[in-house]
Amino acid sequence: MTGAVALHARRSAVPALAGRSGPLTLRQATPEDAREIFNLIALHLNEGHLLPRSLAEVSAHTHRFVVAVDDGEIVGCADLAPLSRTVAEVRSLVVSAAARSGGVGGRLVDALVARAALAGFERLCAFTHAPAYFVQLGFSIVPHAWIPEKISADCGTCAQFRRCGQYAVMLPLYGGPPKGGHYEGTSFHG
Repeated sequence: MTGAVALHARRSAVPALAGRSGPLTLRQATPEDAREIFNLIALHLNEGHLLPRSLAEVSAHTHRFVVAVDDGEIVGCADLAPLSRTVAEVRSLVVSAAARSGGVGGRLVDALVARAALAGFERLCAFTHAPAYFVQLGFSIVPHAWIPEKISADCGTCAQFRRCGQYAVMLPLYGGPPKGGHYEGTSFHG
């Protein structure tokens, strides 16, 4: 079994969050989710681990997001951002404070791994202040120079370039998507 497939298969079911009545579900975001995604990102900017995103940017890229929904409320989100034909990036991985420590972030990353493999990407990367979290999900810490697509797309114009303190992490995507190419009963759509 491949690393990406094994990673996805590891967490097939997470119990409902404490104090909630319904099961947690993952689904592709819809345009109607843009405001709630934007608000979730904005609420967590002060933690210092996210880059700001405008509502217009989130709205334009809603189709790239996977959201975690519990009791009708979005409690987590993650964006699969293509950097090149072969490399995609995990962006805006956010889980609400109330939903943390329940495996929601890992499930969101698993969904992005599966989507990236299904879309034919060869590598999935992230830039993070918490590399240990991604390492436990199967990523490896790599030099920033190994991801020139990210440097040319975003880092070169960033005021914090070369002093941001973020680590680059990478996951090779071998063997394609998990069997069925879906999560939570929902097929992937680019």
